[in-house]
Amino acid sequence: MLNSLDLEGRPGDTRIVVAMSGGVDSSATAALLKSEGYDVVGITLQLYDHGAATHRKGACCAGQDIHDARDVAARLGIPHYVLDYESRFREQVIDSFADSYAAGETPVPCIECNRSVKFRDLLSTARELGASALATGHYVASRRLQDGSRALVCAADADRDQSYFLFATTREQLDYLRFPLGDMTKPQTRELARRFGLSVADKQDSQDICFVPTGRYTDIVGRLKPNALAPGDIVDLDGRAIGKHQGIAHFTVGQRRGLGIASSAPFYVIRLDAATRRVIVGPREALRMHRIVLRDVNWIGDGALDRAVGCGLEIFVRVRSTRAPQPAWLRAVDGGYEVELVGGEEGVSPGQACVFYDAPSGQARVLGGGFIKSAAAKMTTGETNRSQPLLQD
Repeated sequence: MLNSLDLEGRPGDTRIVVAMSGGVDSSATAALLKSEGYDVVGITLQLYDHGAATHRKGACCAGQDIHDARDVAARLGIPHYVLDYESRFREQVIDSFADSYAAGETPVPCIECNRSVKFRDLLSTARELGASALATGHYVASRRLQDGSRALVCAADADRDQSYFLFATTREQLDYLRFPLGDMTKPQTRELARRFGLSVADKQDSQDICFVPTGRYTDIVGRLKPNALAPGDIVDLDGRAIGKHQGIAHFTVGQRRGLGIASSAPFYVIRLDAATRRVIVGPREALRMHRIVLRDVNWIGDGALDRAVGCGLEIFVRVRSTRAPQPAWLRAVDGGYEVELVGGEEGVSPGQACVFYDAPSGQARVLGGGFIKSAAAKMTTGETNRSQPLLQD
């Protein structure tokens, strides 16, 4: 793994900033690069009020984790700095998290954190420190292309792949970012940490929603957006009220449990109407969607997006972080972009990401993605099927 960062110049003359969260992955990354002879500087971001989360297992970027990162840096003999990013994290991640739930969406805060805090603000700080690259402990990889630019690809360990959470990374950021763990498995990372004598070698993995001290995300949503916890009706697909709820923030598309409805057949949340505070439920078959309208699309494939899409681009998409990529078509529609899911997907929720890949498995290349604005089932009889020619190509 020597010179694994694919950078010009000798490691000893090259400074690398490592984003150290206090977990085993980022700690092993710092240790690996230090062992390769790089001039490593560790930076830990204090992202939220860590007092309540200091001793909570599964937190990150909080009190205990800052201590752990500092301990690892001391063990490695590298400089370590803690930067107070609380205000920008609150504005960019926590506030938008609450806004999304209030709008009837299901947000993915890790994506926004990577996009607006780590890969924008922290990356800028790394440049100011004279670093040649910013390295993280994400399980994803980047590969140099023939034209000298870099492509983002899935991790070798499919069970640990985090490419879904990094689709919003820009080409400029990719040129500066490095992911040394992309070709490693989690057991290999822990073994590496043990070999370097790191105290976090067996530390528990962090949770996705790191800033929720109690594990109840609705506590934060209710404090910032009380209307998201206003009561309303649970209705069936025909609009008939069949129950009551205590706030749309308690629900997500595809949810079955916790509806409080007595029925011989199971009900699932089909969609949420924030304007009327209605939770619309129905049978499982009503969950299958075939069309997705996207917002905030980011493209890191070859060339310009509109040229790449043309009359329709055959791709593979992942609509949830735990789902496998499925065949789809991407096309430009009415000044925006829309995805046609060839086989359909269940539980497609606004606020989640729809990430583009060039292959369904292996170390597929990430082509970009966007946030799901809305989804629809197959077109009804009599509606023009604009996608049919694409699906027949």
